[in-house]
Amino acid sequence: MDYPRWIAEALRAVARRALDHAAREGLPGDHRLYVSFRTGEPGVVLAPDLREIHPGEMTVILQNQFWDLEVDEDGFSVTLAFGGSRQHLSVPWGAVTAFADPAAELGLRFEPAEPETVAPGEAAPGQEASPEPAPGPVPVTPAGPPAGGEVVSMDRFRRQRREE
Repeated sequence: MDYPRWIAEALRAVARRALDHAAREGLPGDHRLYVSFRTGEPGVVLAPDLREIHPGEMTVILQNQFWDLEVDEDGFSVTLAFGGSRQHLSVPWGAVTAFADPAAELGLRFEPAEPETVAPGEAAPGQEASPEPAPGPVPVTPAGPPAGGEVVSMDRFRRQRREE
C-alpha cells in the first residue's frame, strides 16, 4: 500500500483541476494561481532568457493576463507576459514544486516526483537488481515558501480578504 504516493498524486490532481478549470472557464473573483516549478527539470520548455534569470526555480502567477492555457496528464503550458513580451512555457507535473490560491487560502508544496517504486531486489527497466530497497516517495506537505525566488506570505492575502 503506497499511501504517500497516492496522497502526493491526489494533491497534484488538485493543482491540475484548478488549472484545468482556469483554462476552461477563467478565474472567478479574486482567485489567482501561483505555480512554482524547477526550471532545469527535463521537459520544462522556457525561453533561454527566463531560464537564465531563474536558473533553479520560478513562480508564475495566473490572474489577469495569461493566454493559451492548456492542461493535460503530463503537465500544463501557458503564454504569459514578461517585461511586455509574451512568452510560452510548458511545465511537466513532476517539475511543479508548489501551488497556491490565496483567495481560497490554499497552499500546497510538492516534493520532487519520484519514478515508480520497485520492490526490493527487483530491477527497474534498464537497471540491475539491488538488495537495497527502492527509496519510497516523499509525501506532499502543506506549502511553505517556495525555495529560491520571491517569497510571498499568504497571511498578507488572508488579512486583506477578512478586512473586505
